[in-house]
Amino acid sequence: MACERSGYFRGALIVKLTVVLVVVGTTRPVSAREGIGSERCLLWGPGLKPDAVLPVRYFFIQAVSPTGENLTLSPGKDTFQVKISPLDRQEHFRIHVPPPLDRGDGSFVVRYRLYGTVLNGLKVEVLHQEAAVAESPYTIPGPIYHEYCDCPEPRASLWQSTMECPAEEPQVVADFKAFPTIDLQRLRQEVPHRFANRGGLIHYAIINNQLYRRTLGKYTDFKMFSDEMLLSLARKVRVPDVEFYINVGDWPLETRRADAVPVLSWCGSVDTRDIVLPTYEVTHSTLETMRGVTNDLLSVQGNTGPPWMNKTDKAFFRGRDSREERLHLVSLSKKSPELLDAGITGWFFFRDREKHVGKEPLVGFFDFFKYKYQVNVDGTVAAYRFPYLMLGNSLVLKQDSQYYEYFYGHLKAGTHYVSVQRNLSDLLDKIKWAKENDAEAQEIAKAGQAAVRELLQPSRLYCYYYTVMRMYSERQTGRPTLLADMELVPQPDDHSAACRCGRKIHEEEPNMKDEL
Repeated sequence: MACERSGYFRGALIVKLTVVLVVVGTTRPVSAREGIGSERCLLWGPGLKPDAVLPVRYFFIQAVSPTGENLTLSPGKDTFQVKISPLDRQEHFRIHVPPPLDRGDGSFVVRYRLYGTVLNGLKVEVLHQEAAVAESPYTIPGPIYHEYCDCPEPRASLWQSTMECPAEEPQVVADFKAFPTIDLQRLRQEVPHRFANRGGLIHYAIINNQLYRRTLGKYTDFKMFSDEMLLSLARKVRVPDVEFYINVGDWPLETRRADAVPVLSWCGSVDTRDIVLPTYEVTHSTLETMRGVTNDLLSVQGNTGPPWMNKTDKAFFRGRDSREERLHLVSLSKKSPELLDAGITGWFFFRDREKHVGKEPLVGFFDFFKYKYQVNVDGTVAAYRFPYLMLGNSLVLKQDSQYYEYFYGHLKAGTHYVSVQRNLSDLLDKIKWAKENDAEAQEIAKAGQAAVRELLQPSRLYCYYYTVMRMYSERQTGRPTLLADMELVPQPDDHSAACRCGRKIHEEEPNMKDEL
């Protein structure tokens, strides 16, 4: 396997919500020494909306000085206290609210996970030194559905508005250009014949918002990740009837320029025509945030190491031996230890080289950000660590590659990261440049971090998945079919008695076309 495996408002809403655009480009650093104006602070995000159902709900706090300037330096991780409780004290359910995550730039992310549906709403209190922050307390009226409550919104346009989905996903548009129509009958005949022996292929059908599948190929265990994301999406919004194949192997599959067939994959490349989905890594970490994983798209934002000026002034890399250039990194590190600290932590592909190259102990991912510069080198294809590296506050030095993930098209070399030749021949020169141009290097790191914070919000993952399903359904010809050897993939058991869906789940979108 490859691809670097690793381990919103209803009409009656009365939330007093301030939606903000955080000011970027403050002319001077603003720290908490100038004080915090509790009432001037800003709150925003989907976690303050009842209908924005996510595995972990989240919102943001921007610390603001008494004179109205956004703080750009951390005021301290214990600056804000958040209390979330049911409006009706008779309601009993579990809710996990960890302390806010300090993002190091004057902003914080607040996360909370519900373990039951809140029928009568929540009270959200945000305090600074016992003073109310912004317009706290906030009221979020119920019902507020939790992750495992199967209660899809039937009106997709309303759900997209609630989730603040972008009007267009450029990568999705680009991927579907090769597929103006999708002949389902041809797909059933050709895709298994051509690709089933390439590793793992899962044939899915979503019919009446129920998920069905059959497995094709030898290595299909990773279907658990596509299953869980598709089921989670179907619990939140009614998905159009659709039939498709997901490649759960590593390499994208479709190399034809003419007569290509659509296969959904977690990685894309300039040499293939696969339709790219968010990786299993980012979707699984989103689903298991605050539960089954420690490194996720939100927790990374609160664990980005010391401020820029206090980071170790060299580049860093740790990883498996899944590409030969990674071994070359170690050679460069040995020759120029003042510029680069690189090591291999696990051997599988080039075991005959281990004795010569050496093996380093594992390093906690958050400790990577003790260094100013992070080297991102492909694994067997795109390195799945890239989005996590970009969420830190280090400068990412990214190897040029023919492989990409679904969000790469939004990023630009020289603006959001620094590109490095595929053979790494200019890596040391790029590190030297960064050291000699510290202010510019820091600005690129900040710009990359800001862009990826927006692109990789958990809500955007669901928007992206839905956009792919909708655009696919609009192009398919023939009726999505439940084949004899397909099995139902059931929704997980929800033992919460409070999960009583109040939506008219069979309601049709107004003027909806026949998806079949």
